[in-house]
Amino acid sequence: MSTAEYTLTEATAARFAREVAKYPADQKQSAVMACLAIVQQEEGFVSRASEDAIAAYLGMPAIAVYEVTTFYNMYNQQKVGKFKLNVCANLPCQLRDGQNALDHLCHKLGIEQGGTTADGMFTVQKSECLGACADAPVMLVNDRQMCSFMSTERLDELVDTLRAHAAKN
Repeated sequence: MSTAEYTLTEATAARFAREVAKYPADQKQSAVMACLAIVQQEEGFVSRASEDAIAAYLGMPAIAVYEVTTFYNMYNQQKVGKFKLNVCANLPCQLRDGQNALDHLCHKLGIEQGGTTADGMFTVQKSECLGACADAPVMLVNDRQMCSFMSTERLDELVDTLRAHAAKN
């Protein structure tokens, strides 16, 4: 499916309805984050066309949905690799080699920040604060798994482990 078109299926609409039902009828816009998460789970990312469909479904301006998508880095606005690696770049992590961790990952994988490897396996992104400053440098794998104290050695181990896991599956 291209980013220029998006069709809200009955199954997706049913999932949206379950989320909307959690809120008072006049506050169905409160389900916007859940609807974005549903689309991302189904499509792998949130396209502008899917944002428009969510806005229409929730009866809100498309720009309001777009603002949510762009504010939170957990929503992918384009296709990403099988493993999305978000490295914290805020000051506490920077002071404890966060930028070095980000640079090392990009160098190891042969991509620029924000890029995806040619095999579609890894995307590396700079992230805002992940709330684990004492464990710096920190990162998230696929917006779910927090990794702390990410030295270059630990980063190398992580990449090797993820590659091996993907090869098995």
